[in-house]
Amino acid sequence: MLETSARLLRLLSLLQSPRDWTGAELAERLDVDVRTVRRDIDKLRTLGYPVDATPGVAGYRLGAGAKLPPLLLDDDEAVAVALGLRTAAGGTIAGIEDSSLRALAKLEQVLPARLRYRVSMLQAATVTVPAGGPTVDPDVLTAVAAAIRDNHRLRFDYRTHDGATSVRATEPHRLVHTGRRWYLVGWDVDRADWRTYRVDRLLPRIPTGPRFIPREAPDADLTGYLSRGVTTAPYRYAARITLRVAAEVAAERIAPTVGVIEAVDAESCVLRTGSDSLDELAIYVAGFGFPFRVHEPPELVTHLRELAARLGAAAG
Repeated sequence: MLETSARLLRLLSLLQSPRDWTGAELAERLDVDVRTVRRDIDKLRTLGYPVDATPGVAGYRLGAGAKLPPLLLDDDEAVAVALGLRTAAGGTIAGIEDSSLRALAKLEQVLPARLRYRVSMLQAATVTVPAGGPTVDPDVLTAVAAAIRDNHRLRFDYRTHDGATSVRATEPHRLVHTGRRWYLVGWDVDRADWRTYRVDRLLPRIPTGPRFIPREAPDADLTGYLSRGVTTAPYRYAARITLRVAAEVAAERIAPTVGVIEAVDAESCVLRTGSDSLDELAIYVAGFGFPFRVHEPPELVTHLRELAARLGAAAG
């Protein structure tokens, strides 16, 4: 039988898994009787751990309390948290860099030598390129996530790419992170349609609106839906271009926020992208370094011929 302190740590570790435990299950895992389990549960509560009891089945689970108690992490979880905190220190959420570094320092201080070595090895072998995109206030992310969780309408001031500001009312569905930017996908109440919003451009209004019944998602593939929404729909020119490379190769050079890539065969793919400028489209696609053929729009085909003539004359 484990000593009392070791048994309490083992009990706490079991309760941190996202499930209900019956007293009999916990007693079996800890090799004690159910009465001892009840006493140990009371000790954890005295130490500040909010252990909830499920009526009827005498089940237990760790709940949310008024303060944050210590957490137990296994080896892989500790390494994942350490790397995640280091990544967050240079990420796209504004204002959490110092908090992330402070939490990382506390964690690394108590890491066993074997785990500290794993973290150091991964850090030494990894180079992080700064995102370079706009940062998002963590309070804004929290407010949006809470509205999604509680199915509350969200009203916010929204700034478009040209600087114009308007008030939007949405039924928020999901937050999507592309690695460089955060987006909100939601049902726009006034426009009666699904819309995609950049989170760095919105400011929630408090309090939130009434509750709503969640709608079916606009697409089972929200990543693809977002890519289409931010790469072609907002722009004057929507382009369809065949690239003479495999889709996997093209995806290494073209971010999801730039265009949607669809495989054709092992040696070619279709890129769908957009812009308000034909010059921007022409130069951007040519800069990929892939052989390509433009199908749409016809204005881009004509523009490419004119641009090629001017470049040829300049080179001659």
